[in-house]
Amino acid sequence: MEDNLAIILNDSNKTNSKLQLLSAFFEEEIIYKIYLRSQVVHKLFETNPELDINKLELFHLQYTASAIELLKKIKASNERNVSLIYDEMQLNKEMMEKLNSSVFSEKNYDLDKQKQALKINLSLRRLYQTLSDNTDQYPFSKNINTFSSRFSQDFYYDISADQMMALIHYDTADVYKNNYATIQKKLMGLLCKHEFRTEFFCGLKTGSMIAEVYRFLDVDQHFLFFPSKNLFLRCDLSTIPDIDWTNSLSKKARIIQEMTDKNDQLESRANILKTAIPDNVRTLLQEYYDKISEVDFLQKIGNYDVQTNILRTMLNTDTL
Repeated sequence: MEDNLAIILNDSNKTNSKLQLLSAFFEEEIIYKIYLRSQVVHKLFETNPELDINKLELFHLQYTASAIELLKKIKASNERNVSLIYDEMQLNKEMMEKLNSSVFSEKNYDLDKQKQALKINLSLRRLYQTLSDNTDQYPFSKNINTFSSRFSQDFYYDISADQMMALIHYDTADVYKNNYATIQKKLMGLLCKHEFRTEFFCGLKTGSMIAEVYRFLDVDQHFLFFPSKNLFLRCDLSTIPDIDWTNSLSKKARIIQEMTDKNDQLESRANILKTAIPDNVRTLLQEYYDKISEVDFLQKIGNYDVQTNILRTMLNTDTL
Protein backbone atom coordinates (compact mmCIF):
# COMPACT_ATOMS: atom_id res chain seq x y z
CA MET A 1 0.00 0.00 0.00
CA GLU A 2 2.82 2.36 0.92
CA ASP A 3 4.55 1.55 -2.37
CA ASN A 4 1.40 2.50 -4.27
CA LEU A 5 1.19 5.75 -2.27
CA ALA A 6 4.82 6.61 -3.08
CA ILE A 7 4.37 5.79 -6.77
CA ILE A 8 1.23 7.93 -7.12
CA LEU A 9 2.78 10.85 -5.21
CA ASN A 10 5.93 10.60 -7.34
CA ASP A 11 3.90 10.54 -10.57
CA SER A 12 1.87 13.49 -9.28
CA ASN A 13 5.04 15.49 -8.72
CA LYS A 14 6.19 14.71 -12.27
CA THR A 15 2.82 15.76 -13.68
CA ASN A 16 2.87 19.01 -11.72
CA SER A 17 6.43 19.69 -12.88
CA LYS A 18 5.29 19.43 -16.49
CA LEU A 19 2.49 21.87 -15.75
CA GLN A 20 4.95 24.23 -14.05
CA LEU A 21 7.22 24.23 -17.12
CA LEU A 22 4.29 25.00 -19.37
CA SER A 23 3.15 27.84 -17.13
CA ALA A 24 6.68 29.29 -17.27
CA PHE A 25 6.74 28.93 -21.06
CA PHE A 26 3.39 30.60 -21.72
CA GLU A 27 3.69 33.14 -18.88
CA GLU A 28 -0.10 33.07 -18.64
CA GLU A 29 -1.66 33.80 -15.26
CA ILE A 30 -4.48 31.27 -15.59
CA ILE A 31 -2.02 28.43 -16.31
CA TYR A 32 0.04 29.38 -13.27
CA LYS A 33 -3.14 29.41 -11.15
CA ILE A 34 -4.02 25.94 -12.42
CA TYR A 35 -0.52 24.76 -11.53
CA LEU A 36 -0.80 26.20 -8.02
CA ARG A 37 -4.21 24.60 -7.56
CA SER A 38 -2.78 21.23 -8.69
CA GLN A 39 0.01 21.65 -6.16
CA VAL A 40 -2.58 22.32 -3.45
CA VAL A 41 -4.46 19.14 -4.38
CA HIS A 42 -1.22 17.17 -4.36
CA LYS A 43 -0.21 18.57 -0.97
CA LEU A 44 -3.64 17.71 0.42
CA PHE A 45 -3.19 14.03 -0.37
CA GLU A 46 0.46 14.03 0.63
CA THR A 47 -0.27 15.38 4.13
CA ASN A 48 -3.50 13.44 4.70
CA PRO A 49 -2.72 9.74 4.32
CA GLU A 50 -6.27 8.84 5.33
CA LEU A 51 -7.54 10.17 1.99
CA ASP A 52 -7.89 7.78 -0.89
CA ILE A 53 -4.66 8.29 -2.83
CA ASN A 54 -6.28 6.82 -5.94
CA LYS A 55 -8.41 9.97 -6.19
CA LEU A 56 -5.21 12.00 -6.69
CA GLU A 57 -4.33 9.74 -9.59
CA LEU A 58 -7.85 10.13 -10.98
CA PHE A 59 -7.61 13.90 -10.59
CA HIS A 60 -4.54 14.01 -12.81
CA LEU A 61 -5.97 11.56 -15.32
CA GLN A 62 -9.28 13.37 -15.64
CA TYR A 63 -8.01 16.95 -15.45
CA THR A 64 -4.28 17.74 -15.27
CA ALA A 65 -3.23 15.34 -18.03
CA SER A 66 -5.83 16.85 -20.34
CA ALA A 67 -4.63 20.38 -19.57
CA ILE A 68 -1.03 19.36 -20.27
CA GLU A 69 -2.01 17.64 -23.51
CA LEU A 70 -3.88 20.73 -24.68
CA LEU A 71 -1.06 23.12 -23.79
CA LYS A 72 1.58 20.92 -25.42
CA LYS A 73 -0.43 20.86 -28.66
CA ILE A 74 -0.78 24.64 -28.60
CA LYS A 75 2.96 24.97 -27.92
CA ALA A 76 3.81 22.64 -30.82
CA SER A 77 1.45 24.51 -33.15
CA ASN A 78 2.92 27.87 -32.15
CA GLU A 79 6.46 26.60 -32.64
CA ARG A 80 5.64 25.38 -36.17
CA ASN A 81 4.31 28.83 -37.06
CA VAL A 82 7.28 30.55 -35.42
CA SER A 83 9.63 28.27 -37.35
CA LEU A 84 8.20 29.60 -40.62
CA ILE A 85 8.84 33.16 -39.41
CA TYR A 86 12.43 32.31 -38.48
CA ASP A 87 12.94 30.74 -41.93
CA GLU A 88 11.80 34.00 -43.53
CA MET A 89 14.13 35.99 -41.26
CA GLN A 90 17.06 33.76 -42.23
CA LEU A 91 16.36 34.25 -45.94
CA ASN A 92 16.29 38.00 -45.36
CA LYS A 93 19.62 37.83 -43.51
CA GLU A 94 21.22 35.87 -46.35
CA MET A 95 19.98 38.43 -48.87
CA MET A 96 21.34 41.28 -46.74
CA GLU A 97 24.74 39.57 -46.56
CA LYS A 98 24.83 39.28 -50.34
CA LEU A 99 23.92 42.94 -50.75
CA ASN A 100 26.53 43.99 -48.19
CA SER A 101 29.20 42.08 -50.07
CA SER A 102 28.50 43.94 -53.33
CA VAL A 103 31.39 45.72 -55.00
CA PHE A 104 30.44 49.34 -54.39
CA SER A 105 29.55 50.52 -50.92
CA GLU A 106 28.26 53.75 -49.46
CA LYS A 107 31.83 54.52 -48.43
CA ASN A 108 33.05 54.06 -52.02
CA TYR A 109 30.30 56.37 -53.25
CA ASP A 110 30.96 59.14 -50.73
CA LEU A 111 34.68 59.11 -51.45
CA ASP A 112 34.29 59.06 -55.24
CA LYS A 113 31.72 61.89 -55.16
CA GLN A 114 34.47 64.19 -53.90
CA LYS A 115 36.88 63.01 -56.59
CA GLN A 116 34.26 63.46 -59.30
CA ALA A 117 33.46 67.02 -58.17
CA LEU A 118 37.17 67.88 -58.38
CA LYS A 119 37.31 66.46 -61.92
CA ILE A 120 34.24 68.43 -63.01
CA ASN A 121 35.51 71.68 -61.48
CA LEU A 122 38.89 71.26 -63.17
CA SER A 123 37.24 70.35 -66.49
CA LEU A 124 35.01 73.42 -66.35
CA ARG A 125 37.99 75.67 -65.64
CA ARG A 126 39.72 74.22 -68.70
CA LEU A 127 36.56 74.55 -70.77
CA TYR A 128 36.31 78.21 -69.79
CA GLN A 129 39.93 78.74 -70.80
CA THR A 130 39.55 77.03 -74.18
CA LEU A 131 36.40 79.02 -74.94
CA SER A 132 38.10 82.26 -73.89
CA ASP A 133 41.23 81.52 -75.92
CA ASN A 134 39.26 80.03 -78.79
CA THR A 135 41.52 76.97 -78.79
CA ASP A 136 40.70 73.35 -79.55
CA GLN A 137 42.16 71.80 -76.42
CA TYR A 138 40.29 68.84 -74.87
CA PRO A 139 39.09 70.12 -71.48
CA PHE A 140 37.86 67.02 -69.67
CA SER A 141 39.71 65.14 -66.94
CA LYS A 142 40.65 61.52 -67.47
CA ASN A 143 37.90 58.91 -66.86
CA ILE A 144 35.32 61.58 -66.12
CA ASN A 145 32.47 59.25 -67.13
CA THR A 146 33.60 56.35 -64.97
CA PHE A 147 31.80 57.68 -61.92
CA SER A 148 28.30 57.45 -63.42
CA SER A 149 28.96 54.08 -65.01
CA ARG A 150 29.94 52.70 -61.61
CA PHE A 151 27.28 54.22 -59.38
CA SER A 152 24.25 55.21 -61.45
CA GLN A 153 22.47 51.88 -61.23
CA ASP A 154 22.45 51.79 -57.46
CA PHE A 155 22.76 55.38 -56.26
CA TYR A 156 21.04 57.63 -58.80
CA TYR A 157 17.44 58.76 -58.46
CA ASP A 158 14.93 57.52 -61.04
CA ILE A 159 13.00 60.21 -62.89
CA SER A 160 10.66 60.10 -65.86
CA ALA A 161 11.82 60.50 -69.45
CA ASP A 162 9.78 63.70 -69.73
CA GLN A 163 11.50 65.14 -66.67
CA MET A 164 14.92 64.28 -68.06
CA MET A 165 14.11 65.81 -71.46
CA ALA A 166 12.93 68.99 -69.77
CA LEU A 167 16.18 69.22 -67.81
CA ILE A 168 18.45 68.86 -70.85
CA HIS A 169 16.44 71.13 -73.15
CA TYR A 170 18.16 74.38 -74.11
CA ASP A 171 18.06 77.20 -76.63
CA THR A 172 21.10 77.19 -78.91
CA ALA A 173 21.32 80.97 -78.58
CA ASP A 174 21.89 80.61 -74.85
CA VAL A 175 24.95 78.33 -74.92
CA TYR A 176 28.65 78.30 -75.68
CA LYS A 177 29.71 75.36 -77.79
CA ASN A 178 32.88 73.83 -79.20
CA ASN A 179 33.92 70.40 -80.47
CA TYR A 180 33.95 68.93 -76.97
CA ALA A 181 31.21 70.50 -74.86
CA THR A 182 28.13 72.67 -74.66
CA ILE A 183 27.59 74.98 -71.69
CA GLN A 184 24.92 77.51 -70.86
CA LYS A 185 26.24 81.09 -70.96
CA LYS A 186 24.63 82.09 -67.67
CA LEU A 187 26.04 78.96 -66.03
CA MET A 188 29.55 79.80 -67.19
CA GLY A 189 29.15 83.28 -65.77
CA LEU A 190 27.98 81.87 -62.45
CA LEU A 191 30.89 79.40 -62.36
CA CYS A 192 33.39 82.20 -62.94
CA LYS A 193 31.78 84.35 -60.26
CA HIS A 194 32.03 81.55 -57.68
CA GLU A 195 35.46 80.35 -58.83
CA PHE A 196 34.25 76.95 -59.99
CA ARG A 197 33.63 75.81 -56.44
CA THR A 198 30.95 73.11 -56.62
CA GLU A 199 30.18 69.72 -55.13
CA PHE A 200 28.40 66.63 -56.41
CA PHE A 201 24.78 66.72 -55.25
CA CYS A 202 23.06 63.69 -56.82
CA GLY A 203 22.63 61.61 -59.93
CA LEU A 204 19.50 61.21 -62.06
CA LYS A 205 18.61 58.47 -64.52
CA THR A 206 15.84 57.27 -66.78
CA GLY A 207 16.51 54.21 -68.87
CA SER A 208 20.00 54.63 -70.35
CA MET A 209 19.95 58.43 -69.91
CA ILE A 210 22.10 59.64 -67.04
CA ALA A 211 22.74 63.08 -65.56
CA GLU A 212 24.86 64.37 -62.72
CA VAL A 213 23.71 67.33 -60.61
CA TYR A 214 26.17 69.66 -58.89
CA ARG A 215 25.61 72.37 -56.27
CA PHE A 216 27.53 75.60 -55.79
CA LEU A 217 29.26 75.80 -52.42
CA ASP A 218 28.53 79.48 -51.98
CA VAL A 219 24.93 79.70 -53.23
CA ASP A 220 22.01 77.32 -53.20
CA GLN A 221 21.94 76.76 -56.95
CA HIS A 222 22.48 73.68 -59.06
CA PHE A 223 23.61 72.71 -62.53
CA LEU A 224 23.45 69.55 -64.54
CA PHE A 225 26.10 67.58 -66.41
CA PHE A 226 24.76 65.28 -69.13
CA PRO A 227 27.76 63.02 -69.89
CA SER A 228 26.55 61.49 -73.15
CA LYS A 229 26.55 64.95 -74.78
CA ASN A 230 29.05 66.73 -72.51
CA LEU A 231 26.27 69.20 -71.79
CA PHE A 232 26.22 71.63 -68.85
CA LEU A 233 23.00 73.48 -67.94
CA ARG A 234 21.58 75.22 -64.93
CA CYS A 235 18.77 73.20 -63.37
CA ASP A 236 15.91 73.76 -60.99
CA LEU A 237 15.24 70.67 -58.89
CA SER A 238 11.83 71.99 -57.85
CA THR A 239 10.65 70.82 -61.28
CA ILE A 240 11.04 67.28 -59.93
CA PRO A 241 8.78 67.41 -56.88
CA ASP A 242 8.38 63.68 -56.22
CA ILE A 243 11.88 62.92 -54.92
CA ASP A 244 13.12 63.02 -51.34
CA TRP A 245 16.49 64.68 -51.87
CA THR A 246 17.45 64.03 -48.24
CA ASN A 247 17.43 60.28 -48.83
CA SER A 248 20.95 59.57 -50.04
CA LEU A 249 20.90 55.83 -49.41
CA SER A 250 21.62 53.54 -52.31
CA LYS A 251 19.00 51.11 -53.53
CA LYS A 252 20.92 48.30 -51.84
CA ALA A 253 21.12 50.25 -48.61
CA ARG A 254 17.39 51.01 -48.73
CA ILE A 255 16.62 47.33 -49.35
CA ILE A 256 18.87 46.34 -46.44
CA GLN A 257 17.18 48.92 -44.21
CA GLU A 258 13.74 47.66 -45.22
CA MET A 259 14.77 44.04 -44.61
CA THR A 260 16.23 44.95 -41.23
CA ASP A 261 12.96 46.65 -40.25
CA LYS A 262 11.04 43.66 -41.59
CA ASN A 263 13.12 41.24 -39.52
CA ASP A 264 12.56 43.36 -36.41
CA GLN A 265 8.83 43.15 -37.03
CA LEU A 266 9.02 39.40 -37.67
CA GLU A 267 11.00 38.85 -34.48
CA SER A 268 8.42 40.78 -32.45
CA ARG A 269 5.66 38.78 -34.09
CA ALA A 270 7.50 35.51 -33.38
CA ASN A 271 7.93 36.42 -29.70
CA ILE A 272 4.20 37.10 -29.41
CA LEU A 273 3.13 34.10 -31.44
CA LYS A 274 5.44 31.72 -29.59
CA THR A 275 3.37 31.93 -26.39
CA ALA A 276 0.02 32.93 -27.87
CA ILE A 277 -3.07 31.20 -26.50
CA PRO A 278 -6.33 31.42 -28.48
CA ASP A 279 -9.17 33.21 -26.72
CA ASN A 280 -11.38 30.11 -26.74
CA VAL A 281 -8.61 28.10 -25.05
CA ARG A 282 -8.08 30.84 -22.46
CA THR A 283 -11.80 30.76 -21.69
CA LEU A 284 -11.66 26.99 -21.48
CA LEU A 285 -8.74 27.09 -19.05
CA GLN A 286 -10.58 29.58 -16.88
CA GLU A 287 -13.59 27.25 -16.71
CA TYR A 288 -11.24 24.37 -15.93
CA TYR A 289 -9.66 26.35 -13.10
CA ASP A 290 -13.07 27.30 -11.73
CA LYS A 291 -14.08 23.65 -11.72
CA ILE A 292 -11.04 22.34 -9.82
CA SER A 293 -11.38 25.24 -7.37
CA GLU A 294 -14.90 24.31 -6.30
CA VAL A 295 -15.28 23.60 -2.59
CA ASP A 296 -16.76 20.14 -3.13
CA PHE A 297 -14.44 19.28 -6.00
CA LEU A 298 -12.77 16.38 -4.20
CA GLN A 299 -16.13 14.77 -3.62
CA LYS A 300 -16.60 14.59 -7.37
CA ILE A 301 -13.29 12.91 -8.16
CA GLY A 302 -13.92 9.33 -9.13
CA ASN A 303 -17.38 9.92 -10.55
CA TYR A 304 -15.85 9.47 -13.97
CA ASP A 305 -18.01 10.92 -16.65
CA VAL A 306 -16.65 12.04 -20.01
CA GLN A 307 -18.89 15.07 -19.82
CA THR A 308 -17.13 16.26 -16.70
CA ASN A 309 -13.80 16.49 -18.50
CA ILE A 310 -14.32 19.97 -19.88
CA LEU A 311 -10.95 20.12 -21.64
CA ARG A 312 -11.96 17.26 -23.90
CA THR A 313 -15.61 17.98 -24.37
CA MET A 314 -15.25 21.69 -25.10
CA LEU A 315 -12.26 21.62 -27.43
CA ASN A 316 -11.08 19.22 -30.10
CA THR A 317 -7.37 19.31 -29.37
CA ASP A 318 -6.53 17.33 -32.49
CA THR A 319 -7.30 20.38 -34.64
CA LEU A 320 -4.56 22.49 -33.05
